[in-house]
Amino acid sequence: MLTDVQVEAFVEDGFVRIEGAFPRETAERCREIVWRDLGADPAAPATWPGPVVARPDYAQPPFRDAANTPRLHAAFDALVGRGRWVPRATLGGFVIRFPGGEPAVVDGWHVDVSFPGPGSVPGDYLTWRANAASRDRALLMLFLFSDVGETDAPTRLRAGSHLDVARLLASEGEDGLDAVELARRAEAASRGRPVVQATGGAGDVYLCHPFLVHAGQPNRGRSPRFLAQPGLSPAGPLRGDGAESGLSPVETAIRRGLERGHGAGTSGTAGG
Repeated sequence: MLTDVQVEAFVEDGFVRIEGAFPRETAERCREIVWRDLGADPAAPATWPGPVVARPDYAQPPFRDAANTPRLHAAFDALVGRGRWVPRATLGGFVIRFPGGEPAVVDGWHVDVSFPGPGSVPGDYLTWRANAASRDRALLMLFLFSDVGETDAPTRLRAGSHLDVARLLASEGEDGLDAVELARRAEAASRGRPVVQATGGAGDVYLCHPFLVHAGQPNRGRSPRFLAQPGLSPAGPLRGDGAESGLSPVETAIRRGLERGHGAGTSGTAGG
């Protein structure tokens, strides 16, 4: 169960770290499957691809188990609302970053998009969109399947940037903005926000607001970094009306973003 302090940190900073959200043993089983799919040997760096490799959706039992622990479900209830989110039947795709320090196209600051718009191209997620109601996404989640230190390509998070994104999407209507335009404007709007490295141990999960501005970075360490980045879908549209006391923390953060100007303070915590 998340504490009141953790929930408030999520609203203000846009993320909370859940330590030991799923067992390390489950992470190890999942890595073994991914290594086999890659056709690579974890003990033989000469067989490693890189610098960045993406794997499609995983639905095997260890991946489903990782996404559906009681601790995670309790956190979903606390942040999205009991009965207001859809359990994941899969874990989604993986992004594996191998050592070498080489940058990749996914290293720019951006916000994940969640639905196709009128001009979207099938299979081209750069043409997908996000809007102020966070259509079809209740949370962005970062599942750590390997230990991630500061040199192991941790995802970079701009604390408090979700508040800026809520404001810039507010005037864009139901269609919102596509991924490219949203990234450009979100990077500028959140410039100067403190940057937090999403480090932690295998089994940790960062639960992030859908509007959080984040970015990848090269792996300058010695071990591959295994990360899954699924979304959590809402069971229905998010609400924006009514008293703040009746809103979920995800909705409360959007409301606060609309009410504030840039430069509001953040608590700087990631508890868990």
